[in-house]
Amino acid sequence: MGSSVQVPAGAEGRAYHLAEEHEHEAGSSTMLGFWLYLMSDCLIFAMLFAAYGVYSGSTAGGPDAKELFDLPLVALNTAMLLFSSITYGFAMIAAEEGKKAATLRWLAITGVFGLCFLGIELYEFSHLIHEGAGPQRSAFLSAFFTLVGTHGLHVTFGSIWLVTLMVQVAKYGLGAANMRRLMCLSLFWHFLDVIWIGVFTFVYLLGVL
Repeated sequence: MGSSVQVPAGAEGRAYHLAEEHEHEAGSSTMLGFWLYLMSDCLIFAMLFAAYGVYSGSTAGGPDAKELFDLPLVALNTAMLLFSSITYGFAMIAAEEGKKAATLRWLAITGVFGLCFLGIELYEFSHLIHEGAGPQRSAFLSAFFTLVGTHGLHVTFGSIWLVTLMVQVAKYGLGAANMRRLMCLSLFWHFLDVIWIGVFTFVYLLGVL
């Protein structure tokens, strides 16, 4: 028997609802929502980049980028994040092939690179503050700490998410739900990689050169 809609008498000209709804691909709303989140994050970082561009010359008589930034150290830190992006790609390849142990191994390596990145960044911050170049020293340093610190917070949250997802994969395997979560984290991790390339180029490289 086919589905039908009961229409009250005298209401033939009014529309109500469809008896049969369109089917949606499983997880499609999750991915759409996550893309919307990433777009909102793009706006946040765009504002932080704009603020840094405005205040980068406002040193209030204090040290500027050429005096403060250690480019070889920042290049090493950049390599850590780039390597983590590559190893996460290997984790996704292993996951698509159904290799649970290899997926967990590559995720763990990704986490180690992420922690190395955060460790170097914390060392840089502590060194600057020890030298009297904290965020309260000038508008330039306030903008710098806000931009780089916000990115660092994102990497921290991503690392926590990574560990949580490793537990999920170890316990429940590589089912559809976990594959969708791995894909969302992949988008987030690569997004942070792209943002950091912008930070390295716009903040550090141009600031020193």
